[in-house]
Amino acid sequence: MRYFSQLSQVTVWISLFFFALSAWAQSSSSFSVAEKIIRAARFDDVSTIKKYADQQGDINLAEAVRGETLLMISVRENSQRVFDYLLMHPKIHLDQRAKNGDTAIMLTAYLEQKDKLQRLIDAGAQVNQAGWTALHYATVVGNLEIVKILLEHYAYIDAETPNKTTPLMLAARRGEMSVLKLLIDEGADISLKNMLGWTAHDFAVESERRDIAALLQELMQAKTSERK
Repeated sequence: MRYFSQLSQVTVWISLFFFALSAWAQSSSSFSVAEKIIRAARFDDVSTIKKYADQQGDINLAEAVRGETLLMISVRENSQRVFDYLLMHPKIHLDQRAKNGDTAIMLTAYLEQKDKLQRLIDAGAQVNQAGWTALHYATVVGNLEIVKILLEHYAYIDAETPNKTTPLMLAARRGEMSVLKLLIDEGADISLKNMLGWTAHDFAVESERRDIAALLQELMQAKTSERK
């Protein structure tokens, strides 16, 4: 009886071992598929992406580190064919966010990919969102054309980051005079302050952008005079 009891225990342990091995294999296989698809997005392998989608794969799959979707990866890696395919797919989520809050349209603004940005807008991607926006990013890189496109599509000109920094403040800090003038001409509020109590003028002074600081000082004085 003792022999059969030991044999039974061995059988149980063997069964548990193979069960665990099977579970691990399934998990490993799934992980490999995800990695394969993410790699396809990076290297513009549209045939693999299409095959994956035809097999009911999640075309809004996100990689683990940044949480960027296949669409966002295609933007970052300039995978044009994958971008074209995903953009037109009926199940694509154009405004899905990465872990840092970025969307595909925000990436196109930051990477100065004007054509992709315009196509995302035409496809229905949202220009505005809470926190950092595509307009903030376009201002940071100083791309006047992209700023114009975003404003033409009703980007909120005084959008605030989590610490209430506006695009105008970023333009002042970066010394982007052409962008700053456009924002002012389109109605940006020069009197707004961030959570530190800084205005766009304060940003210009701190960054030693003397020409911008002088312009903002002049505009603030004129605004004060109008109130009197």
